[in-house]
Amino acid sequence: MDAAKLSFLKDRYISSLRSISPETKPLWGKMTFQQMVEHMADFIKISSGKTVYTEFVTPIDKIPAYKNFIMSEKEFRENTVSPILPEAPLPVRNATIEDALNEVEQELHYFFQVFEKDKLEQSRNPIFGDLDYDENIALLYKHALHHLKQFNYKP
Repeated sequence: MDAAKLSFLKDRYISSLRSISPETKPLWGKMTFQQMVEHMADFIKISSGKTVYTEFVTPIDKIPAYKNFIMSEKEFRENTVSPILPEAPLPVRNATIEDALNEVEQELHYFFQVFEKDKLEQSRNPIFGDLDYDENIALLYKHALHHLKQFNYKP
C-alpha cells in the first residue's frame, strides 16, 4: 500500500477539487470541470462496486499489463479515451458544481467504507480487471491526478 497515495485520496483530493474554479478551462479534452467531477464520481462507483460490470472490455491476456501500469508511476496520457464512455462527454446530471463535488466526496467515503470492512474485497473494473484495495487506490490516485492536471492543478 502506498501511504502517500492513500493519504492524498483521503485527506487532500476533495479540497484539491474544491480549490479549482468551476470556470477553469481544461488544458486538453472536451469535458467541463463539472463533467470531470461527475466522471470521477462514476469511476469511484466502479471501484467501490456500486456500479457493477460483469464483462471486460480489455482482452483478458492484456489485463496483467494494465495492472502493471496501474501500479507504476507512469501517468495517463493527455486525451486518453475510455473504452467504456462515448466520444462526447456525458451531460452534467447535478444541478450545481457544489452538488457534483458533494457527490464525488460521498462516493469516495463510500469506497473507503466498503474496503474498511474487507481489505481483501475486489471490484471489477471493465478496463483494468478485478482490482483489490491497493490496486484501486493506485488507479484512483492516478486517475485523480490526471484530471487535476487537466484543469491546471499542480499538486
